Parts: sequence; structure tokens; C-alpha cells
Amino acid sequence: MFEKLIHLEGIDPLEFFGVNNAKMNLIKSFFPKLIIVYRGNDVIIKGDDEEILRFESKFHLIIDHYNQFNVLPDDVINQVFLNEMEGIPEASDEDKDVLLFGINGKAIRARTPNQRLLVEACKNSDMIFAMGPAGTGKTYTAIALAVRALKNREIKRIILSRPAVEAGERLGFLPGDLKEKIDPYLQPLYDALLDMIPAKKLDEFMKDGTIQIAPLAFMRGRTLSNAFVILDEAQNATVLQLKMFLTRMGLNTKFVITGDETQIDLPFQTPSGLILAKKILRNIKDISFVQFDVKDIVRHRLVREIVLAYEKHHAHELQRKEKEKEKEKTDKTEEK
Repeated sequence: MFEKLIHLEGIDPLEFFGVNNAKMNLIKSFFPKLIIVYRGNDVIIKGDDEEILRFESKFHLIIDHYNQFNVLPDDVINQVFLNEMEGIPEASDEDKDVLLFGINGKAIRARTPNQRLLVEACKNSDMIFAMGPAGTGKTYTAIALAVRALKNREIKRIILSRPAVEAGERLGFLPGDLKEKIDPYLQPLYDALLDMIPAKKLDEFMKDGTIQIAPLAFMRGRTLSNAFVILDEAQNATVLQLKMFLTRMGLNTKFVITGDETQIDLPFQTPSGLILAKKILRNIKDISFVQFDVKDIVRHRLVREIVLAYEKHHAHELQRKEKEKEKEKTDKTEEK
């Protein structure tokens, strides 16, 4: 009798084996001559050598299916083990624009014209600035591209960062150690990742450093190679901080910098590094700029109305200030 061990790395046992091991029992029913035992993330197969090889080839197909789609339906198990499926199904025409499949097989795709521009820019450039109002999917799309690159083994790690800028709240007064103080600033990045990677697998990636989430200040002195690096909320990076971050770029690395110029939380009269970068880097080859607008907002419809209202108010204030300046000039001329 031969024995084979298959380790299921980063797989959620409940989703893969099913409630009360229903899916695993279905798999076992196709190989009654084999003894199949599973302990945690290990599957042990005992029996005839040829039968084990046949089982192993089929079993790896359903592992591949799960890794791609994050879901394992009973009908896929039946198709694989009844010799009706020889490999992972190719994407249909409607799935051609899918970036990846998230939790429970949810298709994550570029949903707006500028999200699609960001995807195209990522193909053609190593550094991309994605700028625009809140709710346009800049960061979410960038993280989806990073997770896809990791799944395709194009890079070895994902690094996500944000400036830990106090927007009226005092960081020092938050409870806990440094990590617990910083985590609330990075929570939106965790939320996006949990949409795309099963929690167990994400936890493994975080522990072994495959995915790293850190404040911008922690980037100093590093060289980031073989990675997909995203700096979120870059409007809150100072000029020196952003220059420091951009010069961390190593070989085989993608940088995506996202930000909203209208939501700067830096102290008064501290210039935003994002605004300066937009001015001085625009003409450098292999650096792309994608400008999102209110048409790309994919949150609640009220978010679009709110952003439009603030833009209208800002334009009105600029006009008012211009009129005041003109009036001051006219008054001074008349006095002379």
C-alpha cells in the first residue's frame, strides 16, 4: 500500500471541505478503493499507486479552481471527478474584464472608464498616480491589481502604506501599543484585502511578510523589489515624505500612488507632496497619471451629490476671492 500527503496551503477548510465535511465526502465517494484522511490542512491518501496518481491529478484541479475563484461548488467537484473537466474553465466574454475572483467567487472588475484606464496604465507603466475624489475605487482597483499580480506570481509581495496623519484626532491618545494605534488608519486596506483573499490565507500572508501594511514613515531606508507597492491617501504625504517613498523603488516593482487633492489633512501651510509630484513628474516616461472624477464614484449616490456640492462651493469661493482681489486693485488705482 502506497501513501501520499497533500498539503493545502492557505485554504479555508470550511469552504474547501464543506459543512460537516460534505464536499470532502463527495470527493471520497469517487475513490472508494482509497483511504482518504484529512487532518487540518493535510490530506493523506493510502492505496494503490495508480489510483493515488489519478486522484492526485483530479484533486489538484479542484485546488487550482479554488485558488482562482475562492469558491468550490459541488458541480465543479462532480465535473472534475467524472472526467468532464480537464482544467480550469477559460473566462467567458463577460468575464474578460474581471481582475480576479474574490471571496465566495465574487467577480472583481474595473467598473468605470477611469478604473479601466488605471488597469491599462498598470500594464504600460511602472509608476502610476491615481487621483480623484473619494469613492471612485482608486485604492480598491489598485489592490485588486496587486492581488492579481501576486496570484499570477508576477511579484513576490504586496506592500501597502498610508501616511499616519492626524485628521483632528490625536494618535497618542488612542489606546494600545504602536500597532494598535496605527491599525485604524490602515483598516480600509485590510477591508479591501478581505474582499479578495480568504481570511485564513490573508493571515498567513501577513505573518510571512508576503503582504505588508505599514505607515509611510516605516518605508525609510528600504529598497522595495519584486513587489507591488501602493501608497494610499498620498495627499497627506509631505514633499520630503513622498520623495522618500518614490525613491524606494527597486527592480521588478509596480508603484501605485492614490490620493485626493481636495482632502488634505496636513498642518496649515505644509505643502502636499502629491500636488508637487503632479507638477514635476508628469513628463517622465513610464510614469502615468489617471485622473478620476465624480462619474467614477461607485459608493452611495449621495456621495456623488456631496462631492459635486463641495466642488461647486469651492469654485464659488475661488470666484469670490478673485472678485475681492480685483476690487482691491481697482480701489488702490482710484486712490492714486
